[in-house]
Amino acid sequence: MMDIRSEQIIQWMRIARVQQRILAHASLAEAIRGLLMRTMVERGLVTSSWLEGLVHEALKALGLPDAPEHRREVTAVLTDILAARAFSEKEIQDHIHLAQKLEKFKILDRVVHAEGATSKQIKRALKEFCAVPQGDLRIPPSEAEGVRVALINHFISNQLPFVGIAKKYITLRDIDEMMDRAYWNPRRSGKVGGKAAGMLLAYKILMPRFLSPDPELAKYLRIPESYYFNSGIFSDFIDYNNLHWFRTQKYKTREAIEEEYKDISECFARATYPPDMVAMFKKFLEKVGECPLILRSSSLLEDNFGHAFSGKYDSVFLANQGPLERRLEEFIWGLKRVHMSTYAPAPILYRRDHQLLDFDEKMSVLVQKVVGARYGPYFFPLASGVAFSRNTYRWSPRIREEEGMVRVVFGLGTRAVERIGQDYARLVALSHPDMRPEVSARDVVKYSQRFVDALHMDTGRVETVPFREVLSHVPPKASFWVLSQMEEDHLASPGFSGHSVPQEMAVITFDNLLRRSPFARLLRKILQRLEKAYGHPVDVEFAWHDDQLYLLQCRTLAVHEELAQVDIPKNIPEDRILFTNSHVLFNAVVFDVEYVVYVDPKVYARLEDTALKATVGRVVGKINRALEGKRFALFGPGRWGSKELHLGVPVGYEDINHALVLGEIAFEWEGVTPEVSYGTHFFSDLVEARIVPVAVFPDDPKELFREVFFSAPSFNALAHICPDEVQWAHVIKIVQVPKATEGLWLHVYQDAHHQRGIGFLAPKGSAGR
Repeated sequence: MMDIRSEQIIQWMRIARVQQRILAHASLAEAIRGLLMRTMVERGLVTSSWLEGLVHEALKALGLPDAPEHRREVTAVLTDILAARAFSEKEIQDHIHLAQKLEKFKILDRVVHAEGATSKQIKRALKEFCAVPQGDLRIPPSEAEGVRVALINHFISNQLPFVGIAKKYITLRDIDEMMDRAYWNPRRSGKVGGKAAGMLLAYKILMPRFLSPDPELAKYLRIPESYYFNSGIFSDFIDYNNLHWFRTQKYKTREAIEEEYKDISECFARATYPPDMVAMFKKFLEKVGECPLILRSSSLLEDNFGHAFSGKYDSVFLANQGPLERRLEEFIWGLKRVHMSTYAPAPILYRRDHQLLDFDEKMSVLVQKVVGARYGPYFFPLASGVAFSRNTYRWSPRIREEEGMVRVVFGLGTRAVERIGQDYARLVALSHPDMRPEVSARDVVKYSQRFVDALHMDTGRVETVPFREVLSHVPPKASFWVLSQMEEDHLASPGFSGHSVPQEMAVITFDNLLRRSPFARLLRKILQRLEKAYGHPVDVEFAWHDDQLYLLQCRTLAVHEELAQVDIPKNIPEDRILFTNSHVLFNAVVFDVEYVVYVDPKVYARLEDTALKATVGRVVGKINRALEGKRFALFGPGRWGSKELHLGVPVGYEDINHALVLGEIAFEWEGVTPEVSYGTHFFSDLVEARIVPVAVFPDDPKELFREVFFSAPSFNALAHICPDEVQWAHVIKIVQVPKATEGLWLHVYQDAHHQRGIGFLAPKGSAGR
């Protein structure tokens, strides 16, 4: 009988399994064995010279000549024997998968770089590559990087600063997963656009595919269920309806752009999408079902490095309820509205101001399920807002700029990023989440949020409602995170989640969210990691619901080139001081201001007709254009750019972009004081345009405001600057400072470190010397 031991049988079985697995992929057998041998050499298990000697001995023992075909045969057998000893079954399988991936990768590489390759061909090659299980062995990064870049350029973005970062974090499989949720046009290629690209990149930076995720981020961080309607759909819509003449709108005058946008609106209303696109939209709605959706602009330029386009394009909320045909009609209307905003005056004038006019801008649409829950007829998340990796609004020296800040609201985040009316978002310094700008409980109440933006599921519109109207629909377990209770002269947050706060005593504070949840810690960690990866400060839009933090958007933060230190001149004669202020956002000095444009807050407040107030905004825009190239400051009531006309002049970026200083004169009446605009889209525009914001509170005894200089100049230059608008001279005063002061000019200093600011008169070029 033969003496065969069990150990030998086990070893033979292992060798046989290795051979069976390799031969199951006969065309790749040589490649698989080459990878196995390479790994054994890298691990120091064998050397090339040792293997060479072993092959030579085996050929000699077998009596075979030293010919290439015999060497290959013996090498293959020896590789199988050695691999059976060196590797686990999983490791063998990983090497097989790597060989398969390398084969598919060569095809993908060839297709993605082929001249004229279609999106369909590239997608098929990518899908075949990703059909191979991922395994633990990767294609060498130096080889994969070129294909990553090509795929990012083709499907996501071709903006070089973005691509330079994205290629480090977005993998081939990430792109494949994105494409599974992408909707595109067979006739026109396209990309998913800037907003979608920023969200994807941020999430992959925080949750990398090939590294162990941070346990806390893995538990709490999510992105909404998202779908990508790429820019090819937009291009095809323009082609199908023969609307190519729209592309020349950007080169026309501002007046023509504004006037003809009405005609564009009518054209879009009459235009239709091709039948195959309508069928695709219908199929999509059947897939997602009846759930609230938001159609978000995601243009090719949007959220690009240094050019955020904050709030320039439209986004549309849809209740998406009822019969499919009605939902389809509303979806098409929403898609048209987002597409149409490509030609709106605000983004075109923004592009003109940033030398981006010649870029062939196209619009993609990021469609997401709205984060939140239904409360009665309303749908909204418990908290949402915008967070910044840098906090330049430091109301206390204890606050650390590098740990960031948050602007958070109850309900939809529209109230966090827009200039809202008689209302306030909660500002959170992430270095000290409990610290507030307000001192007393009564001030906390005064500067708390009073209204909620919510999607009304019956009307299908976003509505602004007093927060107490929705509280009856919100269970105590949810409101626990949001509310505090005003008791005499102090505020108390609920002690347990079942505690119900009486509506008449409820105040939105988010105290429990900040103290008893990981919310602030998560955002601080997220912002720091994103800033490190981007190499630049960032801001993110988010929603918090059901103990999950949803990342909605990420872009580079417009950062003012701040002076390290501002030394306010001493011994300035009191009669030369025009104003002082104690709410300073960042260090800045503006010398030699020649003109001051002043919208008189008291006269503006007496304008009862909203149409008249809207006209004031139009005249301000006209003055802004007339003074282009001049050094001027713009001062006016309350909140510039507010949607509530009684609280501020309704202007857009294009109406104030040539000013050096934008001053808000915050007289307090009817218990309302304008909020700090830090964190809104409007504020981002100021920073990008290098405009210094100044907030003056004349009713504050610590501040000075020489009102008569602004409101009653000896000569109102409005008649000279805009003679056809002289009828507004009682509302708008233009002071030519040197003429009004016998040769003096206005100089503005803002010292954020000491929270002190001043505007004073001095000879030209003399300030600071």
